[in-house]
Amino acid sequence: MTKMPPFAVWVTGIPASGKSTLARIFSQKLARENIPHQVLESDEIRKILTPKPNYTPEERDGFYFALVELGKMFLKQGITVVFDATAGRKAYREKARLEIPNFMEVYRSCPVEVASDRDPKGLYRKAAAGGIETLPGLQANYEPPENAEIIVPTDAPNLPGEAERIYAKAIELFSK
Repeated sequence: MTKMPPFAVWVTGIPASGKSTLARIFSQKLARENIPHQVLESDEIRKILTPKPNYTPEERDGFYFALVELGKMFLKQGITVVFDATAGRKAYREKARLEIPNFMEVYRSCPVEVASDRDPKGLYRKAAAGGIETLPGLQANYEPPENAEIIVPTDAPNLPGEAERIYAKAIELFSK
């Protein structure tokens, strides 16, 4: 059995790129491997930290700072963390990379047209109607990772296989 310290995986991509689906399937893989873990899903955490979000740059800075700190708390307790969060600025993810020793980034690449067609939460429709003014990848800049350890295209046909690939990369990077 491979011995690994707790680690962090940040699944990033524009809204509706399939981050949550991939994070959920990866979480299931971790559970099968008996690895204690916690998924930090940004929409759920935002309900606690910013229950009435306005998505200003200052609010996003504070939110992602707090998300990294929350992840570090879990890791100190020996719990692997899966961040399921857009984190549209590289600086947010780089902060995590600098402060979390066992960190890897997974980029869910997706063209905005595909995400807009998919749109399970109706975010792109709201943005088109003027109800959202700062949607990452559409009205607000999304800075794709330059050094993601894994890139999973939105049309990847085998997400359980991609979760296996993420897990294998974690073993490669973090096993003792």
